[in-house]
Amino acid sequence: MSASRRARVFERLDDAVLIVFAAPVTYRNNDVEHDYRQDSDFFYLTGFHEPDASVVLRKVGGETSTTLFLRPLDPEKERWDGPRLGVERAVTQLGVDEAFPMGELSQQLPKLLEGARKIHHALGKQSTQDTEVLNALKAVKRRARLGSTAPHAIEGLDSTLHECRLRKTEDDLEPMRRAATISSEAHVLAMAKAQPGMFEYEVEAELLAHFRRCGSDRVAYGSIVGSGENATVLHYRGNNRQMQAGELLLIDAGCEFGHHASDITRTFPVSGTFTGEQRALYEIVLEAQKQSIQATKPGATAEVIHDTSVRVITQGLLDLGLLTGTLDQALEQKTYRNFYMHRTGHWIGMDVHDVGDYTVDGAPRPLEPGFVLTVEPGIYVTEQVNVDARWKGIGIRIEDDILVTPTGFENLTAATPKEITDIEAACRG
Repeated sequence: MSASRRARVFERLDDAVLIVFAAPVTYRNNDVEHDYRQDSDFFYLTGFHEPDASVVLRKVGGETSTTLFLRPLDPEKERWDGPRLGVERAVTQLGVDEAFPMGELSQQLPKLLEGARKIHHALGKQSTQDTEVLNALKAVKRRARLGSTAPHAIEGLDSTLHECRLRKTEDDLEPMRRAATISSEAHVLAMAKAQPGMFEYEVEAELLAHFRRCGSDRVAYGSIVGSGENATVLHYRGNNRQMQAGELLLIDAGCEFGHHASDITRTFPVSGTFTGEQRALYEIVLEAQKQSIQATKPGATAEVIHDTSVRVITQGLLDLGLLTGTLDQALEQKTYRNFYMHRTGHWIGMDVHDVGDYTVDGAPRPLEPGFVLTVEPGIYVTEQVNVDARWKGIGIRIEDDILVTPTGFENLTAATPKEITDIEAACRG
């Protein structure tokens, strides 16, 4: 898998060297580490989970090579932290051309840079990594009088590695579909379990337990479990309120499987039945999402998808009397932003907010088969908005993960109920 991914990246390199580092180990306090999660760029190229490593892809004169730097075997440390792959097994097990101890990076990297015209590196991501790359570049330039050719530019990873990651292959879609299935099941379980009097964190616990029970690596992002007015807070993280009868519960949660993310949002009534006001707003958001998903196809843009949601939501709010004036006036004055203030989606893949440019040459980027993005319109009626009290405290978002196909789209998370009758049935278990 990683070899085929590297081959696609090599197609985008021309007399250049691409350098990617593993994620560093970080500490929450003293000697207690945060759970380790490998850098997505590094994992994409190597499939390797260990820290303190680097991979270098070199293509000069049409010749390609992949060099991995990693930790050597250390029996004493491995007793504490678990086994390491080691330099000796890296070539055969990971399919790279050569491997060295990480301690030799400063010695070997200048040799790998010689003859290249350009370096691709995420400059500014980690200062220690930048120092390694810049010191190697200086070493090559010092040998210029002896005939060495040094790179003359450093570029980021956007035009090379990230363009490959944006275009999903079956190697990417298989774990994404599995992550979507697990997350969908967890949302259905949450609908059945949630009851008035429960705390938000109890519902979150059901989600997390199902993720791990099904072999998920971890959550794709911090779960949002917001009831009542908490559902109007876009990035609510407390998950500690006791839910009350008659309220809505908004859950934005997804797991990660095989280093790939899912991202689902559903909103449902804690008591199992929507009130009139909740139903009216929910139907607007659902219609906005349906039309936006239908607009997702090759050649369309994220801007078109967003504008579709905005128009449907704005017209719906006008029909309910929550906005005044005409549709054109509300769109021009952006009064809808009192209720709908975020974009309708984002790329998703190895990262929940995945890499990839949204514009090309200053214009919205046309969608292509293999792109995966979320479609997630919402309406949020906060206490600060000047509307009748019966609407206040209602927050609704509906989100699915959509794959662009040659003929249109595939909803990877379609198994998660979102029709009102289906949601109320799921709430009844």
